[in-house]
Amino acid sequence: MTTHGTHTFEDLVAEGAAVPTDGWDFSWFEGRATEARPSWGYARSLAVRLTQATASLDLQTGGGEVLAFALGQGSTAAHAGPPRTPLLAAATEGWPPNVARATALLRPHGIVVVATPEDAPLPFADATFDLVSSRHPVEPQWAEIARVLQPGGTYFGQHVGPRSVFELVEHFLGPQPPEQSSDRHPDRERAAAEAAGLEIVDLRAERLRIEFHDIAAVVHFLRKVVWMVPGFTVEQYEPQLRSLHERMESEGPFVAHSTRHLVEARRPAKLS
Repeated sequence: MTTHGTHTFEDLVAEGAAVPTDGWDFSWFEGRATEARPSWGYARSLAVRLTQATASLDLQTGGGEVLAFALGQGSTAAHAGPPRTPLLAAATEGWPPNVARATALLRPHGIVVVATPEDAPLPFADATFDLVSSRHPVEPQWAEIARVLQPGGTYFGQHVGPRSVFELVEHFLGPQPPEQSSDRHPDRERAAAEAAGLEIVDLRAERLRIEFHDIAAVVHFLRKVVWMVPGFTVEQYEPQLRSLHERMESEGPFVAHSTRHLVEARRPAKLS
């Protein structure tokens, strides 16, 4: 029976398996895992755009944490007055536990949270919003984004890039083919956005270091970010968890890398 400090492998796995996974708050990982942040500061940049918008929509908002933080930063970012929510403000989310969490968090800001599947048409009229945002959408629906944007409106998002955290994924699933995540490549997203009639204003990518300091952090991460190892359970992957735990005990933190890209796109005055 191996230990991490005074905790056994079994203790750590049980701890990681017991942490609630609702919402998109990663504060539990403090002291157990670290991830470098992109240099562009997505939430702070979004805060500025929200103060300038009249009608905003946040797609796949999770538990609403990022949007709420951006709204709270709005007055600082704009250097004037209290935080200001756009006159019309909405957010979408598809996972029921997150819908409830986001509603409770965002309602005080005057934001309506709409429950809708991630791949369903957006339940909004054409040309409703001058700002559409999203942080880490599963797959951006470019045609729908273009449809609900007003002429001259902006899409602003931070997306997960290709082969993100694949060092961890491949520990559990074995080597993955390059095409496994080619749909997340920023060049492909540029082409898809342009095919929907949007103009790319800004597109930049970064590769960022992640460190997992114990196996509890790995377990919680894979339970929370469910698309990394689809169908992950502690029981099914116990051998891989145990070998990774032993590796971390002998070699130190497990290092992986996330990939992120920032996308800013605009609907032209006349959508082709």
